[in-house]
Amino acid sequence: MRSIWNGSISFGLVTIPVKTYSATDRTSSVSFVRIHEKDGAPIQYRKVCELDGQEVPNEEVGKGYQPPGDDAVVPITDEDLSRLPMPTAKTLSILSFVDPGEIDPLQLDKAYYLGPNGASATKPYALLREALEHHAKVAIGKVAMRGRETLAMLRAHDGALLMHTLLWPDQIRSADGVAPEAVTVREKEMKLAETLMDALGELDPAELHDDYREAVEELVAAKRKGGTPAAPDASAAPGAQVIDLTAALERSVRAVRGGGREDAGDASVTPLRGRGPTCGKAAAKTSPRAKGDGGRTGRTSAAKKAGGGTAGGGKRTTGKATAEKTATGRSASGKTAAEKPSRARRTTKPSAS
Repeated sequence: MRSIWNGSISFGLVTIPVKTYSATDRTSSVSFVRIHEKDGAPIQYRKVCELDGQEVPNEEVGKGYQPPGDDAVVPITDEDLSRLPMPTAKTLSILSFVDPGEIDPLQLDKAYYLGPNGASATKPYALLREALEHHAKVAIGKVAMRGRETLAMLRAHDGALLMHTLLWPDQIRSADGVAPEAVTVREKEMKLAETLMDALGELDPAELHDDYREAVEELVAAKRKGGTPAAPDASAAPGAQVIDLTAALERSVRAVRGGGREDAGDASVTPLRGRGPTCGKAAAKTSPRAKGDGGRTGRTSAAKKAGGGTAGGGKRTTGKATAEKTATGRSASGKTAAEKPSRARRTTKPSAS
C-alpha cells in the first residue's frame, strides 16, 4: 500500500515514527458520471468566478473562509495557515486511554492503518500495540491531517495499529424528536423478537456482497450488447397482507428456522382494527429491539465486528462539548432511556498523559 501521510505517535516521552495507509477502499462502489442526454457526452465542470463570469485556472484558485452567518469571505493563504499554532501537525498526541465502550460509534469517521517508519520504530510500535491489546483499551488523542486538526482513536487490529479519525462532539446531532414516545411493547412481542434474533445466528462477512453493484453491472453489460436486462419478478415482492406485529414475528421465526425466507417477505406490518392500543400504528412500526427490553440485550457478532470492539455498553461521545447532548431511545449498548436515570450524554475528558 502507498503511504499517504508520515508523522509520529507521541506516547508520553516516547515518540514512534509511523506511516499512514488508508484502511478502506471505496473504489468498488457504484458511481455515475453526468452526461448530456442529447449526445451522451460527459459534462465537464469548470471553475467560474461569480464576479466576472470568467473561468478561473487552477493556479489562480485560492482559499477563503466564510464565517457562519456572514456573507463576507476572508482570503486565507498557506502562509497564514503555516503561522498558526499546530502542535499536532505531524504528531498524533495521545491524551488518554479509555475503554472501547466509551466511544460512540457515531463519532467514527475515516480509518487508517499505521505502520512503523524505520527500524527504530518497530520496538515502541509493538509495545504500544501489545499494551492496547493486553489492557483492552483504546488511545484517544489529536492529530492534524490535510490542513485540519481532528480527534483520533488508536486501537490494535489484526496485528497492526489502526487509527480512526473522530468527529468533534459538536458535529454529532441530537436524536431529540426522532424516536416515538409512549409506545408499549408486549412481553410476547419481545420474546418473539429475541427468538428471531437468536434464530438469525452468526453473520459470515464472506457472504456479504453489494447486490446493487451487481445489478448495475448486469444492466451495463446488457445495454452494451444492445439488449435489456430481465425485469425483476414482481410476484416475489412483499404484498399488502393485513397482519399484526405478533403474526409478522411468528412467520419470520418460522421462515428462518425452516431454512427458507420466502414467507418473510409477507411480514409487512399493518395494524388490525379492534385490537388493543398496543397494536396501534406506533407499536406496529416500532422495532421491539428499539424499545424497553426488560434488561435483555441481544447483539449479534456482526454488530461487534462492525464496531471493531467499540460496540460495547455505556457508550459516550468523546470530548468536552457533549454535556448538552442527550440520547433518545435505545443507546448502542442496548439500554433504554427508562433504564438510565439521566438522558444526558456522558462526557469523556481526555487528560494529559
